[in-house]
Amino acid sequence: MDRRTMISSIAGLSLPGILSELLQGQENPLAPKDPHFSPRAKRVIFLFMTGGVSHVDTFDHKPELNARHDKERRARQIYKGSGWKFRPRGKSGLEISDLFPHLGEVADDLAVINSMKNINGDHFGATIGIHTGSATFNRPSFGSWVSYGLGTVNQNLPSFVVMSKGLPYGGGQNWGSDFIPVSHQGTRLVPGIEPIRNITPQASTRKRQKTELDLVEYFNKQHLKNRETDSNLKSRIRSFETAAGMQLEAPEAFDLSRETDETLKLYGLEPGQTDSFAWQCLVARRMAERGVRFIELVDGDTALDYNWDAHANISKYPLLARNVDQPIAALIKDLKQRGMLDETLVVFTTEFGRGPCVPSVGTDGRGHWANAYSSWIAGGGIQGGIVYGKTDEFGMEVTENECSPHDFHATLLHCLGIDHTRLTYRHAGRDYRLTDVHGKVVKKILA
Repeated sequence: MDRRTMISSIAGLSLPGILSELLQGQENPLAPKDPHFSPRAKRVIFLFMTGGVSHVDTFDHKPELNARHDKERRARQIYKGSGWKFRPRGKSGLEISDLFPHLGEVADDLAVINSMKNINGDHFGATIGIHTGSATFNRPSFGSWVSYGLGTVNQNLPSFVVMSKGLPYGGGQNWGSDFIPVSHQGTRLVPGIEPIRNITPQASTRKRQKTELDLVEYFNKQHLKNRETDSNLKSRIRSFETAAGMQLEAPEAFDLSRETDETLKLYGLEPGQTDSFAWQCLVARRMAERGVRFIELVDGDTALDYNWDAHANISKYPLLARNVDQPIAALIKDLKQRGMLDETLVVFTTEFGRGPCVPSVGTDGRGHWANAYSSWIAGGGIQGGIVYGKTDEFGMEVTENECSPHDFHATLLHCLGIDHTRLTYRHAGRDYRLTDVHGKVVKKILA
């Protein structure tokens, strides 16, 4: 038997039987796992606004700050009021600025946290902090921890997907798995005509590709027999399986041709459009329907001046808000109409807020402000139409119920049925967790 015939024979044999035999007794790192207790939510859609959204212009109304607009607080500190009016929304009367009129329509589903305080005041550290719980050391991302703790119900799609047209501060570290097996890291999709490269193979190459993948897997499994503790090798093997499965299911998930005109209109999505935040939100709903455990949508691009970083140009906020307001509100409405919101956590956050004071009168912008900012959560296990925490009359400091990234993560994990103190991974001689030695569940926002 020559080499070509031998390889073809092995690959052919693997199709009906060898792989199934090899998989027996092999742990699937993405297999569904039971939570610690009965959860309200089964999945997360994590909306991250890159650049630091100003809390005093969006969700934290400060009439006194507005009243002192352009007045001096001290040398080179001038009060800057908001340029947008706040209005009570919904039956709850939740105050949201005119930047987000569509979100105002779903106000009764939102639990707004106005007492967030990050652990770092620069973009890189703060972004990494809200994603991983650490602003200084590489750590697994929140999505990776959720994937590790719960697995996923659809083995043909990644458990953790990130849709990001541009990169946030910190880049891929925000969805990296670090010391957790790499099968739990986020898979990035880039909105556009081809969200994942080479996702749709030519029909003529499908049979050959399957033969090649089966052969690769056969040799990988053989290699693994004497290396059972190598989690990276297991994850690499799993990555081939997921990649093959994605070619079967991902194109259909991205195909919006069967969505009704009414649904496209709800999201503000033009037919054929594939590169907008509206597209990301609608695809997120479709991913959630198909069993993806953690879906992150990133708005903004650090390589362009198109993000929420408003040092000298807060006048761009209407454009930024218009880009995300209707799609996010539509996502919540759509999930609710389909009976999915009760099982889905929709999370809106950013790395920090923006300072209530500026260096001089007429400054069109605000500086970094990690001492206080706003986020909100909607969906499974969360009480809607409420505000948690307070800042002082100018939005400078938290005065009631401070919420750290660790508290934020602990609360979200709780809604997923996970005790954050028990979700650990052994690395370098000790047990690590997302919340490190910190974190408390914010019980007052739970339904």
